[in-house]
Amino acid sequence: MSSSAQTTSAQVRPTSFWPAFADRDWRIGWAFALPGLLTLAIVMGFPLAYACVISISSLTLLKPAIAPLVGLKNFATVMSDPLFWGSLWLTVKYSVVTVVGEFVFGLGIALMLNRTVRMKPVYFAILTIPMAMSPVSVALIWRMLLQPNLGIVNHVLETVGLPRMDWLGSADIAVWTMAGIDIWQQTSFVVLILAAGLAALPRDPYEAADVDGASQLQQFWFITLPMLRPVAAIAVVIQLINEFRTYDLPYVLTKGGPGTSTEVLSFFAYRRAFLGLSLNEGAAAAFVLLLIVLAMTIAFFALLERRR
Repeated sequence: MSSSAQTTSAQVRPTSFWPAFADRDWRIGWAFALPGLLTLAIVMGFPLAYACVISISSLTLLKPAIAPLVGLKNFATVMSDPLFWGSLWLTVKYSVVTVVGEFVFGLGIALMLNRTVRMKPVYFAILTIPMAMSPVSVALIWRMLLQPNLGIVNHVLETVGLPRMDWLGSADIAVWTMAGIDIWQQTSFVVLILAAGLAALPRDPYEAADVDGASQLQQFWFITLPMLRPVAAIAVVIQLINEFRTYDLPYVLTKGGPGTSTEVLSFFAYRRAFLGLSLNEGAAAAFVLLLIVLAMTIAFFALLERRR
């Protein structure tokens, strides 16, 4: 190789191997992003790393010492508990029921609002009220409404000739009552996302379908749903993550009871850590929940990408 070729190669290699460092826009972008990334690393990364250390340690409230590290022993202890698997199965059922309910009601309301012309901002403002309320406030309000003796819901049932019901004190219906309250609050979020997606859909396919004589149901099934799929997938994933990590409602409404009928996995982790005094096992249960949510999210988006 000639000396001129070697010189040219030496001049090109650094620029081609590190092109971003020579890009002024790249440096400006990182300069603006770095404060936010550092904040996330401190606010989220440090607690997550500390919880990971606790999950493999011997730390309890009675023995506040991390050493000695025990590896995966805490995970094995938690997963050998039948209550863990019962909480996991309950979390799956609860999440599926609430997400399906929120999506069905949310899609129906979004379709109606998409056809509404007058007073649409007023309707959206009313719909955002439940979403703007904190889950603790919602739980406290519904706990008073569903009170067995003095609650207005049972009073209305008696007025129309129906028997009173122990909405939160019956092991058979407490979890479904909690799911209904969750759907009532979270449907607004799904409505806003789907309504934005519907408003962004192009009108040309619908005009062509009208010319071809397609019915409203056929247009919804073959045009609206396929084009709305990416937006709907985002709404479903966000709500699925929220439901899997729900904690406020069971804590305020039932404290996981009656018995363990409403003890979802997040509440199981709390009970194991603070009521069972085993911070290490509680952290291990929380990490199992985190891994489940991550795996579910990755699988969902992989399936969506394959279908697309």
